[in-house]
Amino acid sequence: MTAPDAIVLNLVFAAIFFYVLYGVIRAAVRDGIGQAEDRRRQRSDSADSGQPGGYK
Repeated sequence: MTAPDAIVLNLVFAAIFFYVLYGVIRAAVRDGIGQAEDRRRQRSDSADSGQPGGYK
């Protein structure tokens, strides 16, 4: 394999790696936002029930 081929192959592998990493980070952020919304909703529901400290 010649030097330009090796460079192109490395760039392709790096692009694939970073694309997969982007997907993993995007999914983690999406799940984290969903969990934060669930917690906020639970706190809101428990505060509406009149329980002290926000617990049911």
